[in-house]
Amino acid sequence: MESDNTTKHREPWNKGKLVGQKAPLKPKEIWAIRVRLQMDERTRDLALFNLGIDSKLRACDLTALRVRDICQGDRVAARAIVLQHKTQRPVQFEIMPPARESVEAWIRRARLQSADYLFPSRIHKSEHLGTRQYARILHGWVREAGLDPAAYGTHSVRRTKASLIYRRTKNLRAVQLLLGHSKNRVDSPLPRHRGRRCAGDGGTD
Repeated sequence: MESDNTTKHREPWNKGKLVGQKAPLKPKEIWAIRVRLQMDERTRDLALFNLGIDSKLRACDLTALRVRDICQGDRVAARAIVLQHKTQRPVQFEIMPPARESVEAWIRRARLQSADYLFPSRIHKSEHLGTRQYARILHGWVREAGLDPAAYGTHSVRRTKASLIYRRTKNLRAVQLLLGHSKNRVDSPLPRHRGRRCAGDGGTD
């Protein structure tokens, strides 16, 4: 009996992919995505997009939000505090009027209650939207806006407002606090070209 010495060829996991931190969205790209979601009346996606930008939360924290985390009664609060899953540190963020309006519209349409997850999963095995589901949804938005999905990830949304603030103020420490980084973090919110990618999260921080 002849021994089979052939070895299966395995493609590198990152072949053809851009790894490391993903680029934050530019104002014109934010506008393009937001307008398309509004025109298509995609209430959930618009709420997810707007809240993702304003909250600057990691995908795992954004997708696990409950209605009560950001609401006071039947209204979305102007500010909220969330305990981050990765660092176990609280982070406060401001929710701007457009985001509040879109989230309130989604809550009404989905008939969500205070204890419900803000973004329930449409997959029966999961109670809320997963980070990989969120990443796929985001890639759809980016593609529809005429952008390259490989260049953007969920961390693009997380870093968008932080990058705009940093470009305007050059205050790195203030931006670190906005992103909920620990005090010993010294990295910039602007994209780097190298780094490891977390599964389904499009970034490392």
